[in-house]
Amino acid sequence: MLPLLIALAAASLAAPLLVRALGQRAFGVLALVPAAGFVWLAREFATGRFAHGGAITAHYGWLSSAHLDLTFRLDSLAALFSLIILGVGTLVLVYCQGYFGAAPRRLRFFAAQMTGFAGAMYGLVIADNLLLMYVFWEVTSILSFLLVGYYGERASSRRAAEQALMVTTLGGLAMLVGIIVLGRQTGAWNLHELAFSHLAGTHHITYAVVLILAGALSKSAIAPAHFWLPGAMAAPTPVSAYLHSAAMVKAGVYLVARLAPDFHFTPAWHLVILPLGVITMVMAGWMSLKQKDLKLVLAYGTVSQLGFIVSIVGIGSREALQAGLALTFAHALFKAALFMVVGAIDHATGTRDCRELSGLGRTQPGLFLLALVAAASMAGLPPLLGFVAKETTLAAVLDEGLLAGMPGKMLLVGITAGSIMTVAYSLHFLHGAFATKPPAHASGGGVSSAVAGMHGIGPALWVPPAVLVAASVVLGVAPGPLDFVISEHLGSVFPAESGEHLALWHGLTVALAITAFVLLAGAVIFWQRALVSRLYFSEPALGSASAAYDRVIDFLRFLSLKLTASTQRGSLMINLATIFIVLAVVPMALLLTGERTDIRMRLWDSPIEGVVAGIMIVMAIAAAVTHNRLSALVLVGVTGFGLSFIFATYGAPDLALTQLLVETVTVVVFMLVLRRLPPSTQWRSGPKLTRARAWLSVAVGVAVVTYVVFAQNARTAVPVSEWIPGLAHEIGHGRNAVNVLLVDIRAWDTVGEITVLVIAAIGVASLVYRTRRFARDSRRPTLRVAGRRWLAVSSSSEKARNRSLLVDVTTRVLFPSMIVLSLYLFFAGHNGPGGGFAGGLVAGLAITLRYLAAGREELEETLPVDASRVLGSGLALSVITALMPLAVGKPALTSLYQQLDLPLVGPVSLTSAMAFDAGVYLIVVGLTLRILDSLGGQLDRDEDMRKQRARDRARTLRKNAQRLEGRKK
Repeated sequence: MLPLLIALAAASLAAPLLVRALGQRAFGVLALVPAAGFVWLAREFATGRFAHGGAITAHYGWLSSAHLDLTFRLDSLAALFSLIILGVGTLVLVYCQGYFGAAPRRLRFFAAQMTGFAGAMYGLVIADNLLLMYVFWEVTSILSFLLVGYYGERASSRRAAEQALMVTTLGGLAMLVGIIVLGRQTGAWNLHELAFSHLAGTHHITYAVVLILAGALSKSAIAPAHFWLPGAMAAPTPVSAYLHSAAMVKAGVYLVARLAPDFHFTPAWHLVILPLGVITMVMAGWMSLKQKDLKLVLAYGTVSQLGFIVSIVGIGSREALQAGLALTFAHALFKAALFMVVGAIDHATGTRDCRELSGLGRTQPGLFLLALVAAASMAGLPPLLGFVAKETTLAAVLDEGLLAGMPGKMLLVGITAGSIMTVAYSLHFLHGAFATKPPAHASGGGVSSAVAGMHGIGPALWVPPAVLVAASVVLGVAPGPLDFVISEHLGSVFPAESGEHLALWHGLTVALAITAFVLLAGAVIFWQRALVSRLYFSEPALGSASAAYDRVIDFLRFLSLKLTASTQRGSLMINLATIFIVLAVVPMALLLTGERTDIRMRLWDSPIEGVVAGIMIVMAIAAAVTHNRLSALVLVGVTGFGLSFIFATYGAPDLALTQLLVETVTVVVFMLVLRRLPPSTQWRSGPKLTRARAWLSVAVGVAVVTYVVFAQNARTAVPVSEWIPGLAHEIGHGRNAVNVLLVDIRAWDTVGEITVLVIAAIGVASLVYRTRRFARDSRRPTLRVAGRRWLAVSSSSEKARNRSLLVDVTTRVLFPSMIVLSLYLFFAGHNGPGGGFAGGLVAGLAITLRYLAAGREELEETLPVDASRVLGSGLALSVITALMPLAVGKPALTSLYQQLDLPLVGPVSLTSAMAFDAGVYLIVVGLTLRILDSLGGQLDRDEDMRKQRARDRARTLRKNAQRLEGRKK
């Protein structure tokens, strides 16, 4: 189970490299992973692994108090949906090999996203923990956004991707609230623990059900959230064939199928699902008849079918669940095949417009046959799987005891009307794509110019849909294998019930009569399509959901602009003053009106602390009144160095060392920025404003000190710091509690912090480079010693000759010492002051020293590696180290420890946390490189270019003046 998930993730990571090496043929290699998973699952079904509630489970404890354990469970329902995900995913990846005629750079990421999406969907259905399932749920939304926006240069693609993300994410957030309400009220945080006994008499269960259904129905494009799916057709056709017909939209169906047997007893369940499902089925079927784009015909048809499936699965009985799962499987087969056929048509003819296609059925009879069989299955014609599923559905609704009376009759009428629309738009699709149109729409012989000029269709474009169509035929004639798979699940959910099996023929029944009526009525509607077209509204009768979405977004944008304009006036002073006033007033008012504890204070533990504090106060006041930017920077830096000294006096050498290094790096970074600013501030405040700012600063200082004092004296329990040293030695095998805390006990916090550092580095580069590319070629560092010089760059240029010899010599001496010191701090950090962060800061300062001594050329010689690669390698190393214990059955972030005796060295302790710390080290070094390259090197290049342009303009003006003067003479 988990090896398959890991294999899909690994294939996603390897996809860009494979596409780069093999081109579009890499999709065939990537398809081997889901294909192997499909074969494995089929074998597991055949061996009876999932019979009688059997399941494959895995549990990894992680933040159990927050209910975030990594719990996976592959049971019969998860395996059934996994067959769809992996099987169709395999064929879609093979189809991509023929669909994409070239391998542009973005195709590498497309391949990774498609493979990653298969892994995310598989993870979603095997996740047993509700919160873990939600994580995979949102990952599919993000990957869908990226895949729909494949053609990012098109406004339509960007809008469709944003719309899909906004709608599905909003539904997902509502579902998250519902999951939390459900978990808090029932105490069940795993799907297999949910049962009707948990729900009976539970408070707020209706709210939880409605919120969870909001996420499920929005994911499956059920009205009123249906509009995002047709818009998502801006994506490449393989995305439509996989995400929007067979995989992502089935996530909501999966969740409804998982919960329906237990949740359908709650009052809100049927009240939400059944009306919305039937309305979606009928409405989207009607809208499909109006479309001229073949993908839109299928898109609205997909929305209609999803409404059909959800309304049946949502009933919750054994018969309804059997019918709904059969419909789900049938829909995945015929709809993915039809989308692939449309992709082949578009690929060969260059159009999907029905009005530009004529005679395609005669020129491509094989493709027409595939579309005909798939559309017949969609319409419910025998002997195909679509017919078997619809017959089972009609029989289930006719005899459904849970919908006795009017609800059952209304549902029957609704799905009958929707099925009639399905037949009509199936014929509309076949006619629009393959029929020979009247001469007005075609050239000689009834063949349109698009069809006449089409190129051949390769095997990669017709073999995958052929496999799906063949499966529809085989499972229609002999539905036994599918019935066996579905029965495995039904037997585990309804062990005391038995029922009919899937079959092609059940005799002359009422359901068969309804099917005949549906087929006849649908054919008549298509036959009289000219008459039916008069019933179309010029504007949607109930309004356009997409237009309503746009109005909501425009209103929120307007409200945001107004709110921002009223609070963010563009004045940093006003913004800071507002923040500080709230900080000083609101907590103080609560403190004065509430209960207060006694306070105990000491002025200092040592008089030297008072001396240092006095220096810091003087420096802070001086920094506030000075107008020279450089002087203010130095004064603020002194306060930081003083704080590091105070940390050291309290026995916190690690904190003191980190504060000292961070303060030094901060001063250097500020220096890089201040080079481009005037030496003194231009603005001077008046006496009244100065006094107001002074009083505000005094108020904030007093308030913060008061809050801290009361907070410290309000402690009633033993502080956790009492236990940290013992835990550090027991769990992390280290004597430096601070370092062990960062890389072991609270390492997940560190993962978040280093991720923020990587994002900050990217943000700095983006601000400086703007739209320019900031990646650079990396090479292996080489030692160049040609000529007499103290540094690596040549000293022959005029700029180099003006350098200070003292600075060159000092840099030459200090650089290797600082690098050795950084490595010492890194290796010693587990048991003494230091660690990856401190060591990285020292290495960063060493590199900064080289840059300050000789400029960007020296920086290039010091470490000629792209900073993005250093940052990415560090983050990947830390994350992989954090997740590695999962491979050996231990919780994430578990430290592995080994002690060795080395000759001439003695005992050496090795811990896996060192690899995590190495990632932190690389990230700090990469961040320094990125800042120096952006705020240093790039600003230097921009300044040199500006000066060169100024010189060129001056030279041009002189030449023009000389030429004009020569003409006068």
